[in-house]
Amino acid sequence: MAYTTIKKPSDYFNTKLYTGNGSTQSITGVGFQPDWLWLKSRSQAVNHYVFDAVRGVTKSITTNTTSAESTKDSSWVTSFDSDGFSLGSEANINTSSATYASWNWLAGGTASSNTVGDINSTVSVNTTSGFSIGTYTGNGTAGATIGHGLASDKVTIIVKRTDTTSNWGVKHYKIPATQWLQLDQNDGANTSSLIWNDTEPTSSVFSVGSYVGTNASGGTYVFYAFAEKKGFSKFGSYTGNGNADGTFVYTGFKPAFVLVKRTDTAGYEWSIWDNKRDPFNLADTTLRPNSSASESTIGSFYQIDMLSQGYKFRTSNGDVNDSGGTYIYMAFAEEPLVGDNPATAR
Repeated sequence: MAYTTIKKPSDYFNTKLYTGNGSTQSITGVGFQPDWLWLKSRSQAVNHYVFDAVRGVTKSITTNTTSAESTKDSSWVTSFDSDGFSLGSEANINTSSATYASWNWLAGGTASSNTVGDINSTVSVNTTSGFSIGTYTGNGTAGATIGHGLASDKVTIIVKRTDTTSNWGVKHYKIPATQWLQLDQNDGANTSSLIWNDTEPTSSVFSVGSYVGTNASGGTYVFYAFAEKKGFSKFGSYTGNGNADGTFVYTGFKPAFVLVKRTDTAGYEWSIWDNKRDPFNLADTTLRPNSSASESTIGSFYQIDMLSQGYKFRTSNGDVNDSGGTYIYMAFAEEPLVGDNPATAR
């Protein structure tokens, strides 16, 4: 019996690398039309830029800043295409000879109205892969609920206010609703009832308090929501052991993408690895969602083994494997662990 219903994870998530040309170009080879597109220069110290199909291709936000959404002209991303996306000549995403990573997720295409919660949302949902993108307008009322569309209460949610400056809010599945993380900061998990109203998501909605970053009256927001799917995605936690033979983290698949954050104390970075920038072990090419730093500036401090059923760090660095440190992660699969076709090591 199969461990997963998703036999080809790259149909739903894929990393695509490209080199800028300083002009216009179409990036192909993603394998689908992306609904969420996250771009970062590998070779330059520039922002992370996020685009999605619900807000529209011209609307951008940056994961490493508190900035409001900005409307881009035709020199930025110009279209989401059937096998990737097209770019204009903007230097932040297409400098000649500069190298870039793009992380691409498939949601449900055209968004529709979700009226399940107290606040109506407009949501694009993929229940197969457990991913949705939604927008809503806040009402300022603590305890308001918003429909996420994923039919699961084990939900990880990332929220960003778009009409003005505000921190990113992260409700990870393994972090209680009394706490929150900020994608644009290196803080640990902070305690506040104002963010998620101390209320865990249900199978249909997530709750918000009265914090301006998640529910200001008249404020506009975008959210990215994830429900764990066996063999495709895993949103878990682990405790570091502080040595080069790090804690083994079981995901049930060979990871294509791993995002890690320490939560028990402040001062530690968010970090991303993927199977395209590092196709062979040890993987040590890191980008940080809360920082504009290039790969070379960050350096190879965080060596990780991407294994057939999970991953293991080969470092005692506190960002990923301090003795007794607590960490959360988000991982997406390269190959699932399937009964008659097991994932292979790299």
